[in-house]
Amino acid sequence: MPILEVKNLRTHFYTKRGAVKAVDGIDVSLNQGDTLGIVGESGCGKTVLALSIMRLIASPPGRIVSGEILFNGVDLLRLSGEEMRARRGRDISMIFQEPMTSLNPVLRVGDQIAETISLHQHLPRKDALDRAVAMLKLAGLPSFERRIRDYPHQMSGGMRQRVMIAMALSCNPRLMLADEPTTALDVTIQAQIMELISALKEETGTSVIIITHDLGVIAEAAQFVAVMYAGRIVEYAPAAVLFAMPLHPYTRGLMNSIPRIDRDYGRDDYLEAIPGAVPALNDLPAGCPFHDRCPWVMETCRVNEPVLTEESHGHQVRCWKYH
Repeated sequence: MPILEVKNLRTHFYTKRGAVKAVDGIDVSLNQGDTLGIVGESGCGKTVLALSIMRLIASPPGRIVSGEILFNGVDLLRLSGEEMRARRGRDISMIFQEPMTSLNPVLRVGDQIAETISLHQHLPRKDALDRAVAMLKLAGLPSFERRIRDYPHQMSGGMRQRVMIAMALSCNPRLMLADEPTTALDVTIQAQIMELISALKEETGTSVIIITHDLGVIAEAAQFVAVMYAGRIVEYAPAAVLFAMPLHPYTRGLMNSIPRIDRDYGRDDYLEAIPGAVPALNDLPAGCPFHDRCPWVMETCRVNEPVLTEESHGHQVRCWKYH
């Protein structure tokens, strides 16, 4: 039974220029212990999807218009604000994109982790601090016993990201969302952070959703991949299947834009770019939203919007070429 099922989720932001359809009919599920990677370029709706699952959409201007978010069979959208706050951090946690803006700059990192533990596990302060130290050790923070008294600005980006991971896992959640967990980190620290998330997932049994624009991160960590474009999922498949046989032209464009070690890039041989730009989410074109950029465009693509259909076992694609 899936631990998470998102059904026909729509999250819109209402502005003076009209409704921005940041998430527009998303269906996705995740089984216990699995990792789902959500990939797409900036502005496609990845982070809004995660914030919708956490019910952290600022209103106004945002609002979850329709859909269901079933966590262990319970629709999170039907919970009261107090009931949802009790689940955040305890059952569902999130690693935000930029730890420097997510951590409180005037509180020591140990106090911030201990506060989360005290709130959800009702432990005395000393026991909560001991638990915070243990979590920082588990997260691989150097000199963790001393660092627990540091403020966020006294740490490097990689250290702050480890603090966020320790905080997210401190109450043994069943689901963790990681929003661009390696952004702004150098490649060696990126590898360490992804190895840490994978190791902790195996140790704790936590299900993970990784949101990123980096296909290398997805290939390394995820069992399943959902590719998003203009607020919709355009392709969904097991990771090995997707990288071996991408179907949607947008997915192929993303993969062709990655440098390959087996290819010699000479003066006349460049990385392939996807032409054009993402359409405005408050003024989407008729038909397929990718048709202006698609090398396979047909007349029906300009008029009719395709639906997500299963091309082979577990491999779904939203494209008229396969209908």
